[in-house]
Amino acid sequence: MERENKTLDPKDWEQMRNLGHQMIDDLIDYWKDIREKPIWKPIPEDVKNKLDQPIPSGPMDIEEIYEEFKENIFAYNKGNVHPRFFAWIQGTGTPLGTFADLMASGMNPNVTIGEHAPMYVDQQVMDWCKDMMGFPTEASGILVSGGSMANITALTVARNSLKGEDIRKSGLGSLDKKLILYCSTETHSCIQKAAEIIGLGSENIRKIPVNDRYEMRLELLEEQILSDREEGFRPFCVVGTSGTVNTGSIDPMDEILRISRKYDLWFHVDGAYGALAKLDPVYEKRLEAIEEADSLAFDLHKWFYVPYEVGCTLIRDAEKHRAAFSITPNYLIQEKRGLAGGPDSINHYGFELSRGFKALKIWMSLKEHGLDAYKALIAQNNRQAEYLGELVEANDSLELMAPVCMSITCYRMNPGNLSEEELKDLNREILLRIQEEGIAAPSSTLLEGKFTLRVANVNQRTRFEDMDLLVQETLRIGSEVISETKAV
Repeated sequence: MERENKTLDPKDWEQMRNLGHQMIDDLIDYWKDIREKPIWKPIPEDVKNKLDQPIPSGPMDIEEIYEEFKENIFAYNKGNVHPRFFAWIQGTGTPLGTFADLMASGMNPNVTIGEHAPMYVDQQVMDWCKDMMGFPTEASGILVSGGSMANITALTVARNSLKGEDIRKSGLGSLDKKLILYCSTETHSCIQKAAEIIGLGSENIRKIPVNDRYEMRLELLEEQILSDREEGFRPFCVVGTSGTVNTGSIDPMDEILRISRKYDLWFHVDGAYGALAKLDPVYEKRLEAIEEADSLAFDLHKWFYVPYEVGCTLIRDAEKHRAAFSITPNYLIQEKRGLAGGPDSINHYGFELSRGFKALKIWMSLKEHGLDAYKALIAQNNRQAEYLGELVEANDSLELMAPVCMSITCYRMNPGNLSEEELKDLNREILLRIQEEGIAAPSSTLLEGKFTLRVANVNQRTRFEDMDLLVQETLRIGSEVISETKAV
């Protein structure tokens, strides 16, 4: 039988080289002129139809593939690389971070086990993360996909670290008391998802009400802990939020830490958005208790401006972290030398056995700019949010809907003569037109039932004048909508 050696490598390496150069050139042009482009545009139906095709059975020329990509995909990006993208909490990325991902993908290492340089880069980046957050050098951590995975990783360690219990072996069914987790009503929904996935059940989450600054009410937290103890439950963890998604509010970390220690509870901080505000001197003191937390979750693709996706979990007690996940099947035996040597396998610290080289974009980015540049940019985003708040408060037709905290500003247009239903319709239309006209991309939320424009700025490209433009366009579009409504 004749044997044919097949491969997926290109037949024409020079054609692939030229296409690669073209891709880089197109990206550079895209970033360089991004400020002058619309932030977003609707996707035509014919483009959506082109993206709904049967699986190809045969090959297609790579240059034709790239042209199809540019026409139908690249042209309709989400827009979060744009300087006026303020929706949800999504970072912009950087050119070198993007190229780092290209190199990481080209190297294609599985950064979980073995004696290869990416394992040591991962270790280096974890040490840098501990240093930034004030965790001790002997603490432990792992890079994950984002805040949701970071939080569930931390809560798994918290659950598996119960004194006198072996949850990994016996499961939650072996406990004589139900475990109770505490967080505020403003806590991100991924905490509830995590609690459900790790077997606690949503009915065993106590969502503590917040004050008028959207911060957890401590007296109610302590009352609930005592009540649960009396009723035969087992409180085990309190989640404090350093930067809620709705308003950027910060739970009173020092007091939550004190209460956690008083009742021997695990203190976890969900800092997916706001933990890195610790690098801003204005917020450093308010977030100082992070340094004493049992665990911390935060995202680097938000306020560290690296491309998607990468988050981080830090665990104070490295032994508890390893004990929560460690397992060594026969095919993963580690050696003292050779390819199976190297650092302790990262899969001992998380669920994933397959991990990309996430650390490289952080390593390259910090080398390129230095930590001081990131501190300055995080502070700049916070000052820009404060500036937007000042612009809102200075205009009688605008209303600030929550205290400005960190880099989130919540506001609406309120000319003073409309019902709540009319205000909702007005501000929803303002939001949609701002997006559809490609001006900017705020998002929305409901605060005390009121429809609110929400500007969350973790954008390294934003300038102060972008806030002036946002207010100007809010007023222009709002006036147009009001005129159109009156004309009907």
